[in-house]
Amino acid sequence: MNSRRSEVLLLTGTLSLGAALYALRWFLFSGSALHNEMWRFLVGDVAFLFIQVAFVTLLVDRILRNRERQVMMRKLNMVIGAFFSELGTELLGRIATTDGRLDQVRSDLVPDTSWTVDNYAHAKAALEAHQPHIELEHCDLHALKGILVAEKPFLLGLLSNQTLLEHEAFTELLWAVTHLAEELEAREQLDGLPAPDRIHLAGDVKRAYTLLTSQWLDYVRHLQTQYPYLFSLAVRTNPLDPDACANVQA
Repeated sequence: MNSRRSEVLLLTGTLSLGAALYALRWFLFSGSALHNEMWRFLVGDVAFLFIQVAFVTLLVDRILRNRERQVMMRKLNMVIGAFFSELGTELLGRIATTDGRLDQVRSDLVPDTSWTVDNYAHAKAALEAHQPHIELEHCDLHALKGILVAEKPFLLGLLSNQTLLEHEAFTELLWAVTHLAEELEAREQLDGLPAPDRIHLAGDVKRAYTLLTSQWLDYVRHLQTQYPYLFSLAVRTNPLDPDACANVQA
């Protein structure tokens, strides 16, 4: 409120001072020729003011906004990187083992150093067309529950990060993973679940899995352009590649 009032007072004061100076000039330098010259300069100054406002608004302001967005996206990618380092990569690897149809698109989801923008676009298109078949019997639900419950404070901490408001897809992923954690935590027993309950859990796993894979591809693409050394490790430890190995191969 005080800042707003100060801005209004400053604007009012400068406009009043400008008007007073123009009035003083009008009375000190009388004569039609001088008055006409004064009006000519006044109109010219006002015209230049509009040009200056347009220049500052459309050019300088856009440059500053783009710079701010770049800084924000850099911070956002740092948060996404922390998620995959702490939980996302391991979680994706565990859930991927439950997809009975992953082999149909696996070759499209194994980036390497030769990948270009077109390769990533093709991978995203293949992923969107893919219909995962989640087989819970191939998943250790107890281990998955232990990991997600342990990381739940971390997930909630990420959700409270204001930077993520600019990234709806990643926020949706966090909610999906958090919901899966809550579903598993709410069940004391995970063995011998009734069929409807297993179908429900399979749907929650599928949602998290699809969002995880999509975000992982975006994350790897970012690493390839910005952090080649991190990209190398991400490719060598690809959670979707059963032959992945952290060791550097000749």
